[in-house]
Amino acid sequence: MSQADNPGTTPRAAAPADPEAPEEQQHQQAPGEAVEAADLLTEKTREAQENYEKYLRLAAELDNLKKRQERERSELVQFANENLLKELLPVLDNLERALEHGSNFDAPEGLLEGLELVQQDFLKVLARFGVSPVDCVGQPFNPAFHHAVMEEEAPEAPDHTVLKELQRGYLLHTRLLRPAMVVVSRNPQSSSTRVDVKV
Repeated sequence: MSQADNPGTTPRAAAPADPEAPEEQQHQQAPGEAVEAADLLTEKTREAQENYEKYLRLAAELDNLKKRQERERSELVQFANENLLKELLPVLDNLERALEHGSNFDAPEGLLEGLELVQQDFLKVLARFGVSPVDCVGQPFNPAFHHAVMEEEAPEAPDHTVLKELQRGYLLHTRLLRPAMVVVSRNPQSSSTRVDVKV
């Protein structure tokens, strides 16, 4: 029987929303809230990407710093004795001059042999520390390794070739310790440029 048929009954109020209604109904958001959440997610994603890129840059900088420090430490060890070795070179020069003069003026054979042994030992010690002589005579003049103090006309030699070595030059590993003082050829027939001769 319907309510119209039973006038004594009052109409029933609509039932309240069920708290246990399906989740999708409870979580329905207004369109503005969804847009705000999407914007927030985009912003946080961008921040995360920026932080990751910053981390990669800092990691690369740290790696470069470590490599540079290792290279500097290696060079420091390799060239730590540079000043001392430079100071020893004039001593070796004097020893070689003594040998040359002794040979020219008929010095006693025993004295010359002793000087030669000292010279050889000296060169061996220098070699252990990475010192080696610069190649000169017969080589093309190279201002990075040779110091020209004189030019000589030499039609038989190619222009700008080292003719004589007046003082030996030395390298410390790959670095020039002292340039060689040399005499350079000048061939007037093929010469178009002059070597800068320094006295």
